[in-house]
Amino acid sequence: MSFLKSKGFKYLKNLIIGVGAAAIMLGALFKIESWPFASEMLILGLCTEAFIFLFLGLIGPENDYYWEKLYPGIDKYGGTIDGFAPSGGANVDVNTEKMEGQLDGMLGELRTMSGSLSSLKALQEVDFSGTKDQIKKMGDFYQNLNDAMANINDSIEDTKIYKEQLGALNKNLGSLNSVYGNILSAMNPGA
Repeated sequence: MSFLKSKGFKYLKNLIIGVGAAAIMLGALFKIESWPFASEMLILGLCTEAFIFLFLGLIGPENDYYWEKLYPGIDKYGGTIDGFAPSGGANVDVNTEKMEGQLDGMLGELRTMSGSLSSLKALQEVDFSGTKDQIKKMGDFYQNLNDAMANINDSIEDTKIYKEQLGALNKNLGSLNSVYGNILSAMNPGA
């Protein structure tokens, strides 16, 4: 029984399975190509495969888990498992509570991970294909906005200058009106 679990036996088993699969493939290739000895190759391959199935059926399945490493004694019927009392001792209740606490913690972690994965999935489903164009358009918009602000600042400066010039013109017109009034008074002394 220990030979069946050895590395040498596992290697031998994989070798037999690999050679059998190769023989079947070669037999099929010979048959498809209609090469000489095609029937013999196919018969050899199928017989090898039948032997492999018989062989695997006789040796039985291998454990693909190793609970006995975590709980020594679990693989023996009626054996005791370290940390557990057989059939209803006080140790079972304590260990059961510990395990339930650990399971609750693991479930909480799994819920958190599930929420994170949902968020990642939602982010994955977002379409970013037009983002580059949108960013370029936003950059152009901000550039145009800056240009418009510069033009407004220039307009405000021009408006200040215009207002100053209007004030000077108004003052000059007031002076001209005064001079004109004096000229009219001098021309009409009796009025």
